[in-house]
Amino acid sequence: MGKTFRILHDKPNCIGCGACAVIAPKFWEMNDDGKADVIGGKNLSNGQQEGRIEQKDFEINLEAAESCPVEVIHLTDEETGEKLV
Repeated sequence: MGKTFRILHDKPNCIGCGACAVIAPKFWEMNDDGKADVIGGKNLSNGQQEGRIEQKDFEINLEAAESCPVEVIHLTDEETGEKLV
């Protein structure tokens, strides 16, 4: 199995700009509440969402995270726990 990464989306602080969904539509979508959702992600009790991606999907999700004006998308290396964004 290849390297995997964790996506953590701080949904309560999302402003719904939609950049993530435009850049990476296979991984992000806009919800009826006006905020982004991680497609196939898990809703956490604190309102955040978490998802997992493979190495091949890292760059597009990095671009989505870097496009977020309020920096609510975080990527972490699953193996090391290092926060990359």
